Amino acid sequence: MPTTKASSPLPPAAADPAAPGGATREPLPMGEGVAAIRDSLNTMPSSPGVYRMANRRGEALYVGKARNLKKRVTSYANPTRQVNRIARMIHETATVEIVTTHTEAEALLLEANMIKRLKPRYNIVLRDDKSHPYILLTRDHDWPQLLKHRGARARGGEYFGPFASAGAVNRTLNALQRAFPLRTCSDGVFRARTRPCLQYQIKRCTAPCVNYISAQDYDVMVRESRDFLSGKSLQVQRQLAARMQQASDSQEFETAAVLRDRIRALTQIQSHQGINVRSVDEADVIAAHQQAGQTCIQVFYFRDGRNYGNRAHYPSHHRDQDAAAVLGAFLGQFYDGRAAPRLVLLSQRIDGQTLVEQALGLRAERRVRLICPRRGDKRRLIEHARVNAREALERRLAESASQRRLMDGIARMFALDGPPRRIEVYDNSHIAGSQAVGAMIVADAEGMVKNAYRKFNIKNTDKPREDGGIVAGDDYGMMREVLTRRFSRLQKDDPDRDRGQWPDLVLIDGGAGHLSAVAQVFADLGVIDVALAAIAKGPERDAGREKFHLPGRAPFTLAPNDPVLYFLQRLRDEAHRFAIGSHRARRSKAIGRSELDSVAGVGPKRKRALLHRFGSARAVAQAGLADLETVDGINKTVARLVYDHFHGEP
Repeated sequence: MPTTKASSPLPPAAADPAAPGGATREPLPMGEGVAAIRDSLNTMPSSPGVYRMANRRGEALYVGKARNLKKRVTSYANPTRQVNRIARMIHETATVEIVTTHTEAEALLLEANMIKRLKPRYNIVLRDDKSHPYILLTRDHDWPQLLKHRGARARGGEYFGPFASAGAVNRTLNALQRAFPLRTCSDGVFRARTRPCLQYQIKRCTAPCVNYISAQDYDVMVRESRDFLSGKSLQVQRQLAARMQQASDSQEFETAAVLRDRIRALTQIQSHQGINVRSVDEADVIAAHQQAGQTCIQVFYFRDGRNYGNRAHYPSHHRDQDAAAVLGAFLGQFYDGRAAPRLVLLSQRIDGQTLVEQALGLRAERRVRLICPRRGDKRRLIEHARVNAREALERRLAESASQRRLMDGIARMFALDGPPRRIEVYDNSHIAGSQAVGAMIVADAEGMVKNAYRKFNIKNTDKPREDGGIVAGDDYGMMREVLTRRFSRLQKDDPDRDRGQWPDLVLIDGGAGHLSAVAQVFADLGVIDVALAAIAKGPERDAGREKFHLPGRAPFTLAPNDPVLYFLQRLRDEAHRFAIGSHRARRSKAIGRSELDSVAGVGPKRKRALLHRFGSARAVAQAGLADLETVDGINKTVARLVYDHFHGEP
C-alpha cells in the first residue's frame, strides 16, 4: 500500500499584500526553494514513489514519479542545471511531500491520478478528459435493456465501448433498436405499463411489459445483440439470414420481412463505422501532432473489429516539451479510470514505454502492448490519425488567432491596458421573482471556458429589504447579490490574483442601472483594476443596435457589421442561455416538490397515501385532525404532526 509522508514542513505564508494592478507575488528567493528541497532529503527514502512539490499556500506545483525518490529529488537541489521552467518551479517550492509505493509501475499510476486531480502548474495536464459513453446491456432484470451509459460502472451488466461521442452511441443505439427491439424504458415505467407504448407501435420494442413476447424469444434477441456488440456480427447476420429464408420457405412472409429489416439495420451500423481494418480487433490508435507550441492528440477507438469514432485532446504543457513527452504524460492520465485495450498504437515511441505497458496492464488486469507500427495496415491507421490531429490543431490555431484578434478589438473598445485574458459575463433569470438564478459564463483567448461557468441561486428574496433582502423581480438587487458573492469569494480564495481566477473584464447584461449597481459592489468590496461594462439591448430588442455603458463615459454603439459586436453578442447570448437553463432546471425541480415534503415523519409512502386520500397538498392542509386519522398508514401521532404543521399548536 502507498504511504504518505511530508518531508518538509510548510512555512507560514508571509504577510505579502498583492501588488497593485493584479501583479503576481514575487517568487521565493532561490535559496529558500532549494533549502526546502534539501531539507526534505534528510528523511527521503530510496524507494519507488511519487513526490509532490507545493508552494507556500500548499498548492501543487509539480507531481513526479521515481524509481528512487531520494536520487530523483536530489536532482532538483541544484537549480542552475535546470531549464527555466523547472528553475522557476524550484524557486516557488516551499514543501516536498512523498508517497512511497511498492513498484515503479504503481508510482506511475499514482502520478497520473494525482496530476489529473491536482492539475499542477508545471505538469503536462490533460484538461478536457471527459468520461466516454458506452452501451450497457443490463442484466439486473428479467427483461434486459440496451442503454447509453456514461460515468462509473455501478450498474450490473455488460459494457461495450468506449464510443468517441454521445452522437456515435445514439446512432448505434438507434440502429440496434431496429435490429434488436429490446426495451429501453426504466424499470418503474416497465412495471406500470398496462398496454404497449409508442416504441412498440413504431417497431422499436417487442412490448415485454404486457407479455407480447415470450421470455425465450426475448432471450434470443438479448443473446444476438450481445454477440453482435462482441464482434460476432457476421455470425449473427448469417443466423438471421437463415431464419429469414426458413420463414420465406414456410410462406411466413410477415416474419421474413421483419427479419429482413433487422438485417438491413445491422448492415447500416457497419456501414457507418468509418475506416475499418480487419487485422485490428481491439485497439486505441493514438497520434500526436505539434505546431506553434501546442499539441493535439487524436484518439481512434476500435472495438470488436469496428471503428467507434475518434476524439481530439489538447493537453496543457510548456512550449519546450516535445510530442513524445506530451504523449507519454497523456497516456497515464487518459487511462486513469478506464482500462486500456490489449493493443495501443502510437505515432512515436515514448520514454519508459515498457514501464507504461506494465502499469496499464496492472490497471487493466491483462497484458497491454504499446507499439509504433512501421508498415502495413496499422501504420496506415496511425497516419490517418496523425492527419486528423494535424487538421484539428490547424483549425484550433486558426480559431485562436481569430479569438485573439477579437480580444485585441475589445481592448481598444473598452480602453484596456491589453487584451483581456479572462472575461466574465453575468445575467439573471426568473419569473416574477420566483426561482431566481444568477449566471456567470467565462471566455478567454481560446473561447468559452465551460468548466468555469457558475450559477447562483438568489438567497435573499425571503428577507426584509432593510436587512438586505431583495424584492421579487428586483434585477439590480439580484445582480448586487451575485457580484458580491462572487468577488467576496475571489478575495478570500485568490487574494494575490496569481491563480488565473480574476477577470480582466466584467460584462453585465443590462443597462446603466445594472452598471451602477455593480460599480457600487466593487466600491464596497474595494475591487480595483477590473474593467466593468454593461451591454443593453437595442430599441425593440433589435440585435445590432446594442448600447454599451462604461463608468464615466457616455453610452455608445458599434457598427452593425463590427466583428467585435458579433463576439460580444455571442457572449451575452451564451450568458442568457445559461441563466435560462439554470432557472428552468430549478423551476422543474420545484414543481416536483410538495409542502408535504417538509412535514416531519411523512415519508414517500405516507405522502402518497395522503395525496390519494385528499387529492392535493392544499386539501391535506385544509383537512381536519379526525379526517387525517382515517388515512391508511397514518396513526394518531403522525396525523397530529401533519395537522400541527399546517395549523400550528392548538
